Amino acid sequence: MRIVIFGGTSEGRRLSERLAELGAALTVCVASDYGREEQGVIPGVSVRVGPLDAEEKRALLKDAALCVDATHPYAKHISETVRAACEAAGVPLLRLKRDESETAGARVFADAAGAAQWLTPREGNVLLTTGAKELGAYASLGPERLFPRVLPCRESLAACEALGIPHRNIIAMQGPFSREMNAATIRQYAIRYLVSKDGGGAGGFREKAAAARETGAELLVLSRPREDGLSYEEVLKRCAEALGAHSEERGGERT
Repeated sequence: MRIVIFGGTSEGRRLSERLAELGAALTVCVASDYGREEQGVIPGVSVRVGPLDAEEKRALLKDAALCVDATHPYAKHISETVRAACEAAGVPLLRLKRDESETAGARVFADAAGAAQWLTPREGNVLLTTGAKELGAYASLGPERLFPRVLPCRESLAACEALGIPHRNIIAMQGPFSREMNAATIRQYAIRYLVSKDGGGAGGFREKAAAARETGAELLVLSRPREDGLSYEEVLKRCAEALGAHSEERGGERT
């Protein structure tokens, strides 16, 4: 039985490891070489790297018994294309949804543009922990006050340089980070505002929120797109049940 996982998150990696142990044949799709590096080498798991168009997704799903969308909660467009491909291929889809975090006490914005607009007339350094793809939304703040924490890869550094952000301001590190690490970063760079997505427990949101409270930095959160889905435990259970049913069918065929 083959299962396709659209991953790139820690939950997707955990799921692939567990399902491989249960005997599933897995194809894991990740967006970049960084995602492949994080996925690692797992017996029984084939990794597909790079973006896929609609036809490529349908072809990949052709012989699959099940698909799991374990992409980032803010990757709404990818989730929509995965759903469309599964419907076209007639493959059941499970959406793995991260638990949402408590954002009481934070300023919540619909998107990066809204956060940037609020920040523009205010003074103080800004720690951006929302990824390199949205850096352009903060151009109006001026590069000197921006401190982006991005993945340590060429694409992230190029995005920072394109915005004119001084190299001394670029924090190229892989998370998630502890409360202590976040607090040290805030103090090191005299951060007044910390901008984050709600990455949930797996994405280190609680640790960022706690560090902001400890240091007095103001926390700005980009709201998560609304979606339906299942917890990691429920997705694992349903995949395991499907594997068990498949094994029973194979056993019946042999007898």
